[in-house]
Amino acid sequence: MEDHELTQVSPAAKVPSRAQMGEISQREYEDRVQLMRLGKKSVLKRNFSFLTILGFSCAVLVTWEGTLMSFAPGLINGGPAGLVYGFLFVWAGNLTVFSTLCELVSMAPTSGGQYHWVSMLAPRRCARFLSYITGWLTVAGWQGTAASGAYLAGSMLQGVVAFTMPQYTGQTWQGTLIVWAVVLVAVFINTVVSSALPKIEGMILVLHIVGFFGVLITLLTFGAHGDASEVFANFRNGGWPTQGLSFFVGLLGLIFSFAGVDCSFHMCEEVQNPSVAVPRSIMGSLLINGLMGLAMVISMLFAATDIDAAINSKSGYPFIEIFFQATGSKAGTAVMASLIIFMTISAVVGVIATTSRMFWAFARDRALPAWRTLSKVDPTTHVPIWAIGVTSLISCLLALINIGSTVVYNALVSLSICGLYSSYLIASCTLLYRRTTGGFAMPDASSPLPALAEGDNAEGLIWGPWHVPGVLGIVNNSLACAYLLTMLFFSFWPPAPVSDAKDMNFSVLMTGAVVIFSIVYYLVWAKRDYKGPIREV
Repeated sequence: MEDHELTQVSPAAKVPSRAQMGEISQREYEDRVQLMRLGKKSVLKRNFSFLTILGFSCAVLVTWEGTLMSFAPGLINGGPAGLVYGFLFVWAGNLTVFSTLCELVSMAPTSGGQYHWVSMLAPRRCARFLSYITGWLTVAGWQGTAASGAYLAGSMLQGVVAFTMPQYTGQTWQGTLIVWAVVLVAVFINTVVSSALPKIEGMILVLHIVGFFGVLITLLTFGAHGDASEVFANFRNGGWPTQGLSFFVGLLGLIFSFAGVDCSFHMCEEVQNPSVAVPRSIMGSLLINGLMGLAMVISMLFAATDIDAAINSKSGYPFIEIFFQATGSKAGTAVMASLIIFMTISAVVGVIATTSRMFWAFARDRALPAWRTLSKVDPTTHVPIWAIGVTSLISCLLALINIGSTVVYNALVSLSICGLYSSYLIASCTLLYRRTTGGFAMPDASSPLPALAEGDNAEGLIWGPWHVPGVLGIVNNSLACAYLLTMLFFSFWPPAPVSDAKDMNFSVLMTGAVVIFSIVYYLVWAKRDYKGPIREV
């Protein structure tokens, strides 16, 4: 990677002096000027430093905990060996994807993220439309992540109760009430004590790391320490014609454990020096979480003594049964599982924050219904209260679907993968298009940062401080696109050959519905308001 100095303010940019902005620090002045050159007002308070945004990213990503939650698909399709090699494959793929996207956030750090970058990179004739579709896919993906995170916390809590009290039979309405409780906690932290969010995320990061070592040491100390060949050479097939096909179908759970890496993108207008801090926090969280996730996968597989019993666990979560196989104690298992539940609830706090910022940014550019209201920022707390409320309300309403049909609910929350990966793919493809057609310049002291708004479309684009240079950047960008296409394709597959309608994967239907709705809404209404990222200043 190359770290270039940020470009100096050019007279052509017509930005106010530091004195004209009042009593602010040099760092805050530079952050405001950078955002002004992107056409946006600085209205959110920059509470996050590099370390606190790193904690935020790690707390949302929670890969080692997410890997445990999504253990079942990989155990059924791929088996122990498939989980290990699949994790390495997904981890490497995410490193290529986010080293690519970090080039974009370093160049244009706005809360809009993917749709803003697509608007400035895509060919002029289709930039506005592609940007609009990308924005809706990102909104849907993050809304699905918010709903699924709260749902996982609720269903795991019911699973732990069912494991410790075999007479308990969980009811779907109980799960819905737990979802509501989790969302309310997230709303309280994001509104009433929003100024303390960076500190809270820092404490969660500490618990994230300490909890990892607590669970890992317990598994290594009390686990069975099985045969290495059973871990690294034991593949399983969930009923597919070939083992390779089964392996790729089983990657969906591992993909979900890395979902939400772009959380810091949508918080960057609240980060100090975002062109540098956000890319470093993203890549740092990927490295930290990837290492911990891989270590946890291997430890869990060595500790497991009966894979079939884990898959068929009454709790619905194989990791709870494997904890019990390792410790032999229901109380110890419940304590370890409770840590995973707490970390999931903590992740929902960050997910609600990220989703609301995405809602707010898209509404700010007049792309959503009721954009005038959704784009408001509370003058006291400096957070988008209305966007937080709408995000949380949608999550609570989606939880009602779980009462009638768990299958339909799972299909809705599957948007967390399909929506986000689709937005990553469009942004990565447009970046590859621009960098191979000579659309970028290197920064120097005489070149202003571009004002990327209202269809400026990449004229005079300048690389930011985070940049993968030359041919290496093109290769990395191409690998990212290939990985995203592959994972997006297999995300639409069912977990087993379909024998009944309830076994189908409805994510393609949900994703298609979002795309169709956004196209229809754009043609009927939004094209009159949405002109791409608007210039506020």
